[in-house]
Amino acid sequence: MMDFLEEPIPGVGTYDDFNTIDWVREKSRDRDRHREITNKSKESTWALIHSVSDAFSGWLLMLLIGLLSGSLAGLIDISAHWMTDLKEGICTEGFWFNHEHCCWNSDHVTFEDRDKCPEWNSWSQLIISTDEGAFAYIVNYFMYVLWALLFAFLAVSLVKVFAPYACGSGIPEIKTILSGFIIRGYLGKWTLIIKTITLVLAVSSGLSLGKEGPLVHVACCCGNILCHCFNKYRKNEAKRREVLSAAAAAGVSVAFGAPIGGVLFSLEEVSYYFPLKTLWRSFFAALVAAFTLRSINPFGNSRLVLFYVEFHTPWHLFELVPFILLGIFGGLWGALFIRTNIAWCRKRKTTQLGKYPVVEVLVVTAITAILAFPNEYTRMSTSELISELFNDCGLLDSSKLCDYENRFNTSKGGELPDRPAGVGVYSAMWQLALTLILKIVITIFTFGMKIPSGLFIPSMAVGAIAGRLLGVGMEQLAYYHHDWAIFNSWCSQGADCITPGLYAMVGAAACLGGVTRMTVSLVVIMFELTGGLEYIVPLMAAAMTSKWVADALGREGIYDAHIRLNGYPFLEAKEEFAHKTLAMDVMKPRRNDPLLTVLTQDSMTVEDVETIISETTYSGFPVVVSRESQRLVGFVLRRDLIISIENARKKQDGVVSTSIIYFTEHSPPMPPYTPPTLKLRNILDLSPFTVTDLTPMEIVVDIFRKLGLRQCLVTHNGRLLGIITKKDVLKHIAQMANQDPDSILFN
Repeated sequence: MMDFLEEPIPGVGTYDDFNTIDWVREKSRDRDRHREITNKSKESTWALIHSVSDAFSGWLLMLLIGLLSGSLAGLIDISAHWMTDLKEGICTEGFWFNHEHCCWNSDHVTFEDRDKCPEWNSWSQLIISTDEGAFAYIVNYFMYVLWALLFAFLAVSLVKVFAPYACGSGIPEIKTILSGFIIRGYLGKWTLIIKTITLVLAVSSGLSLGKEGPLVHVACCCGNILCHCFNKYRKNEAKRREVLSAAAAAGVSVAFGAPIGGVLFSLEEVSYYFPLKTLWRSFFAALVAAFTLRSINPFGNSRLVLFYVEFHTPWHLFELVPFILLGIFGGLWGALFIRTNIAWCRKRKTTQLGKYPVVEVLVVTAITAILAFPNEYTRMSTSELISELFNDCGLLDSSKLCDYENRFNTSKGGELPDRPAGVGVYSAMWQLALTLILKIVITIFTFGMKIPSGLFIPSMAVGAIAGRLLGVGMEQLAYYHHDWAIFNSWCSQGADCITPGLYAMVGAAACLGGVTRMTVSLVVIMFELTGGLEYIVPLMAAAMTSKWVADALGREGIYDAHIRLNGYPFLEAKEEFAHKTLAMDVMKPRRNDPLLTVLTQDSMTVEDVETIISETTYSGFPVVVSRESQRLVGFVLRRDLIISIENARKKQDGVVSTSIIYFTEHSPPMPPYTPPTLKLRNILDLSPFTVTDLTPMEIVVDIFRKLGLRQCLVTHNGRLLGIITKKDVLKHIAQMANQDPDSILFN
């Protein structure tokens, strides 16, 4: 593609910020580099060693990404657990212990009161020496809100001052970067440091957010930074994106302890270009990351999974009906959340609200903390809440959700039968109903604020609460009406028929699917996350129903909606283009526009080219034989032109404004005393993609998606007519969907 006969000029072939890379050119450069290394490897032993190390460098890079991602995830988990407990009290044995670790080694703790030990003091015990009475409650309430506000203030301040790109989930931007867009600094070292610190602070503040999406961003930052240690990846943007796809898989692997789900998530939801080699490397990176996290053991339970469940009862075919109902609920919640959250984020962007991110975060934190403290299910961390909702009640459980009237009467075999709900269960149901309302409302305003905020855990919490409520309802229905036709064939009196924890698990999958529109990766993540392998069919039924319902109400998932809101130039590969338009309808210039700005191959001076560059903002220019013929020679990028002319002025004697620029292989002999010519064939793309003016836009859109093009030239009988850029395609798609085409601008 490129003419590499002459020595390459530093900077040529690189890209400006907020530009799209040329995938075809990058792949071509990598093939040339690989061919050169392979040819040299036959010449000497040193060259052979260099060739082997170059081939092995990808695997070494994956190993480093896995180790670094796993280590950072372990650090974040341990720190967030400790700081979450800090809102309620402190360990007198050592302030660095969280509540659980503080009481582990205590000699004065019983099994029933395992959460209470003399070494752990609440703030009221420390300040007024008692934990009883209204004043003690007020002191604990005040300290809880104060710590939450402090953590949130530190998080938003650090993001605002040091790394503005560290806010949000990061997945919409990573999807856009993986599609070939350049956002300099988004995956840099400052973003990594600040995102890691502020993610701990944001999760600890008790806001309705998770750490899973931001952990994908953290892992991709690790991948991008480590790419700079290897020439193969540092100098090639397309190869670097293969590494970032694998890093995204490692991010999900450490977020959930789900390495296979991580690979599938990267393939299904994040990656734009995913060759087979990237699949293997993603698998290896996810494996190393999960192994590293397991070695650190942040949960202290010797398990990699976040919410380990052990259900003893198989599900019955009839239960597919409530599982599908949970899928419908998940789809409705997903569609509602996306519409309301996008409306709120748009309001934030277009009004004065966006100028006060610190105030917004503090107000939302204060409201969340004030409403959360009185209810034990909103006060606990969201991960703990989900874990409790997934739990199947056993004889040793002291949770209110397990407060059944005859809980100690076991049937033969020692399994717990279905039993009538006690006072604790009814109390828990009311509290969970209030928790559900709070989570639904507050998550809408939390996601998208200027702090790291993931959506996986809050979405799962909404679904898990709804699922547990439905599960307990079904359990009580089966207990009191076991003789109904729907129960009597499989649920005899005293048998253990319904598992409320399973309903919570299915509900969590349904709501997460409704928001993200994941299917395959979601089911795999859920059964890796819980260890519930035999419940794949209920999870699949709920996930599929959820996607169908949500798609019926709006085609976009939350990440695609945020991509469109921010105006990123992202072509969604999953959507079909069904309109009957032609390339000539989209290309520029249109009928009444000025002629296309072109360069000629052998008749323009340096001054002519510099004038065109200064008067236009185009990112590249077609090169033609002459203005009369308009026969296409190639395409040259604006950045490469500027760098090459500047380089020639510095290093080539006699180059002046009247020097002629040649894009041909040989320049003709020049008369004496004429200034030396400037040969720029080496920066010319000699095989730009072209289509004819009558090519259907359906095919053009497909070409842009599958080849990752920046632009495509339009010809008629070999003559150049116009150009279609990626932004033109996006504007045309928006126009066809009756949207504002000018919304496709990076904002």
